[in-house]
Amino acid sequence: MRAILRPTPAAREPRRSRSARPVALAAALALAVTSACGNGAPSDEGTGPGENDRTGSPPGEPSAVASDLEVPWGMDFLPDGSALVTERDSGRVLRVTPEGDTREVGAVTDAEARGEGGLLGLAVPRDAGERPYVYVYYTTGSDNRITRMRYDPDDGLGDEEVLVDGIPSASFHNGGRLAFGPDGMLYATTGDAGEGQRAQNPDSLGGKILRMTPEGEPADGNPGGDLVHSQGHRNVQGLAWDDQDRLFASEFGQDTWDEINLVEPGNNYGWPEVEGTGGGGDYTDPLLTWTPEEASPSGAAIAGGSLWVAALRGQRLWEVPITGDGGDPLGEPREHYATEFGRLRTVDAVPDGEGLWLTTSNRDGRGQPEENDDRILTVPLQE
Repeated sequence: MRAILRPTPAAREPRRSRSARPVALAAALALAVTSACGNGAPSDEGTGPGENDRTGSPPGEPSAVASDLEVPWGMDFLPDGSALVTERDSGRVLRVTPEGDTREVGAVTDAEARGEGGLLGLAVPRDAGERPYVYVYYTTGSDNRITRMRYDPDDGLGDEEVLVDGIPSASFHNGGRLAFGPDGMLYATTGDAGEGQRAQNPDSLGGKILRMTPEGEPADGNPGGDLVHSQGHRNVQGLAWDDQDRLFASEFGQDTWDEINLVEPGNNYGWPEVEGTGGGGDYTDPLLTWTPEEASPSGAAIAGGSLWVAALRGQRLWEVPITGDGGDPLGEPREHYATEFGRLRTVDAVPDGEGLWLTTSNRDGRGQPEENDDRILTVPLQE
């Protein structure tokens, strides 16, 4: 029987409960709850600005680095401080400098934009030289796949090499985030593509976090000897590691709870049997939960001692302090810029760690675009 927690008056106060699975050492935090519809219009309800004030200085005022983009989705920085950015609907890959110079360096012609699908994640290896491989995740007419291309500063992107294909696809729940971990391995998030049982099926690549070598082979230490690092995910779109090499992932819930999970190899995060906490010994509880109207969390990054999460339906940037406590690693969330910039998709820490780049997603079919949307914003992190 499916065990999904439903909002109750008691859940309106922060709560903490330990996962029954010892490896999780997780704390669950439920914020203010209202009735929610997972695919509905953004709500103005939820915690209001100023209710979770920082103990230190807040992040500074965002300013636009680039504008008039078509649903910027994936982003990663090059050694020179510029970033490569994917556009979900156009299939273009752009190079954006800190000064705002923007130019197309290539396109993924096989990417098919339909619903939430299209050209999604992008990652550059951490030790990238001047001509690195660039890794992308995208939707075709039949699947999601991961490929790589050599990038040349003068000539742009070269020919594609397919690393992984056959990842389930649909017009929604495609996952799509790519990131290189501190172990040098490539991590990829996949969605359940609308069929929840894929997340529990060990023979499906759907509803998983994958871990692979830069050549697309299963990484050493993967629990089953295949590509799967963890399972039981509905639709993860954010990955970030702290300075202890702990992996945090942001995950879309259905109607009740969005999640931040501490991802450990071999763990099962419960979908579709569990949404939020309460799965018991077979499943790992999230560290933190939000209602979908407060969050619908997409990209994640760590900088300045906090986990930063971009919220789509919630239209705000969440800051979650990292405590350093192994048993309770996350503090109380603090919100910023609620409804100021609309839907927020991707957040990444700039190479010097003194700021963030943040993308809007108001042209994705669910937002209300304003003049110059979509944009990449730079956010200074003040002392």
